[in-house]
Amino acid sequence: MSKVITVTGGSRSGKSVLAEQKAVEYGGRSVLYLATAIPTDEDMKERIRIHQARRDPEWGTYEGYRSLGEVVKNTEKDTILLDCITVLITNILFEEERNFDEITNKEIEDLEAQVMMELSDVIKGARDGNKTLILVTNELGMSVVPAYRLGRIFSDMAGKANQFIASLSDEVYISISGIPLRLK
Repeated sequence: MSKVITVTGGSRSGKSVLAEQKAVEYGGRSVLYLATAIPTDEDMKERIRIHQARRDPEWGTYEGYRSLGEVVKNTEKDTILLDCITVLITNILFEEERNFDEITNKEIEDLEAQVMMELSDVIKGARDGNKTLILVTNELGMSVVPAYRLGRIFSDMAGKANQFIASLSDEVYISISGIPLRLK
C-alpha cells in the first residue's frame, strides 16, 4: 500500500535526518534519494556534501527537479525520499531570468502551476506504483514577512505547496530543534 509522508521544519531543524530515518524504517537500504539541490556556491556545495556523507551508500540517487513523477514511476525502489520541495521551487523560479519586481500575477500563477504539477506528478507516481514517498520541505512564514517581492513570492508559493502536499499525505511531521512532532 502506498504511503506519502511530509516532513517539514525550519532551517537546520533536523527535518532531513528525520526523513532519512523514515526512509530506513520503510525502505531499509532500498531507497531512491531525489536530490533537488544545485551546487550554486560553496555554501550549497557544503550542504550537499553533508547530505551525501550521511546517506547510506546503497541508496540510489537521482539529481534533478523536473519530471520526478517519471523517475518515481520508473524506479525499482519502493521507498523514495525527495529532499527538498523548497529547493525545487527555487530552481523553478530561477530557471529563466526574470525581474521579480515587475513579474505579473499571471506569471506567478504560471510558476505556481508548474510547481503544483511537479508535486502532483511525483505523488501520483508513488501512489500508482504502490511506493512510499517521503517529502522534505521547509516551513516558512513563521517569522517576518519578507520586505522584498521575490521573498514574498517564494514564501507564498512554498506555503501553498506545503499545504498541498500535506493535504495529500498520510503522515505529516514537523521537526523543531531536532525533535519530531507528528501533526497528521
